[in-house]
Amino acid sequence: MNIRSLTRGDGVVIGAAALLFIASFLDFYSTTGGDLPSAWDTDAYRLVLPSVFLIGFIAAGLLIAGRFQPETRKVLGLPLAAWGTVLAVSAAWSALWALITCPSTIDLGAGAILAFLATLALAGVAVAGAKVPALAGQLMPEPKPAAAPPYGGQPQPGAGYGYPGAQQQPYGTTPQPVPPYGGTPTPAPAPAPQDAAQHTPAPTPAPAGDFTPFWFAVPVARPLFAEDGSPTPIAELAPGTWYLAVEQRGAATLVAQTQDGRRGVLNDTSGIQRG
Repeated sequence: MNIRSLTRGDGVVIGAAALLFIASFLDFYSTTGGDLPSAWDTDAYRLVLPSVFLIGFIAAGLLIAGRFQPETRKVLGLPLAAWGTVLAVSAAWSALWALITCPSTIDLGAGAILAFLATLALAGVAVAGAKVPALAGQLMPEPKPAAAPPYGGQPQPGAGYGYPGAQQQPYGTTPQPVPPYGGTPTPAPAPAPQDAAQHTPAPTPAPAGDFTPFWFAVPVARPLFAEDGSPTPIAELAPGTWYLAVEQRGAATLVAQTQDGRRGVLNDTSGIQRG
């Protein structure tokens, strides 16, 4: 389970479920002479509790659980998100009729009004949350990777080992010893003869074309295929989410890793945004 896979729409679903839970303990209807019981009193309200509140709780749970389950996992032929959408719309419909059929001798209570608002938000996100860019964005953004220094780059002055601001020694020279307090610096030993230095083999530089992993985001949803060449996608990369490119195959193909650790091949890399 990766909490970073939640979207802003999922945050609205969680907030709506919390508001619905609070509304269930408030007065569903009220009178001028006093308040009536909450929705948990089934003797007074009959089907209000199961048709509005309990169905709303189940819908919110299915919508969030579907985010952490693969799309291939289905119940009676439908994914969890589809069941959650159906139940969310049903809860909003029941809450609306609870407002319409309020008896004329009593008034609407805070529980009935808040329950309708919560189920309406729940149904709206379930139906159109993925189509609204403000709700499809990531709830908790991925941490920006630390910028790695370019290959072969030199360290900045004052950023070497030792205390801050220590003077950096040129490569290949002998460090100067630190003199005792008040003493005279001890001269460094003479460098090796020129002929001996010429026979020392120089280190072979690493190839400059090595691939460096980087973070990227796709502009639109794109499938991620298995590395064995299977035509069936193993995941779908969603816009607004950062993924890690771990390998490059060819000029326009990347091997990407999702938040839950799955690796696959992204064949279409046009328009990607590098982190």
